[in-house]
Amino acid sequence: MANVAITGAGRGIGLELARQHAERGDRVYALVRRPEGAPELTALAESSDGALSVHRMDVSDNASVAQGAAALGEVRLDVLYNVAGVAGRAEAQLDGTDWEDFDEAIEIMLKGPLRVLGAFLPRLGEDSKIVNFSSQLAASTWPYGGHYPYVAAKAGLNRLMRSVAIDLKDRGIIVGLVHPGWVQTDMGGSGADISPQESAASIIRLADGWTIEETGEFYKWNGERHPW
Repeated sequence: MANVAITGAGRGIGLELARQHAERGDRVYALVRRPEGAPELTALAESSDGALSVHRMDVSDNASVAQGAAALGEVRLDVLYNVAGVAGRAEAQLDGTDWEDFDEAIEIMLKGPLRVLGAFLPRLGEDSKIVNFSSQLAASTWPYGGHYPYVAAKAGLNRLMRSVAIDLKDRGIIVGLVHPGWVQTDMGGSGADISPQESAASIIRLADGWTIEETGEFYKWNGERHPW
């Protein structure tokens, strides 16, 4: 049994990761900004016989992250998934940039994962894994424009976590970046390529096999290395 913490667990891939980890017998700590707004997660917790608990955490807020981490007690974490994210505006913003939208993306998807990692660092040890949700849009190989807040946050996350991976390698803590695929969620839309169930199952397999030799690498959900 592994101890697993998941941010952004109220819906989409985060919710499905919580479900699948609980079903295979792991202890799941589901972190969500508004537990009262996550009825499916709450129902899952109530039917889990103690395998899953829900905790409030807004990854954009320092105090909320600290309080959410403290609520878990001193449990040692085996896997930490940094999933929480926002879509941001997709259209190009060469003038009239929506800076509030931009700032929200940076706070949640770039600074947020580092806040969460820092709060949980005392609970991470050798062979613990931090899986950060990035995107194909973060890669220089992405051949489209637009999505300025999102691409800035995710590209920054990739380089940030590569630095973190170097700094934590001597402690045996594994840091990974993953593109979850184009997934049929509220963010991805119903016309996306794969289901949350397929994405989550593949990412769990990827996390299970992630080694310290691969720390800091960027992979697709299906185990292929992502060009960057």
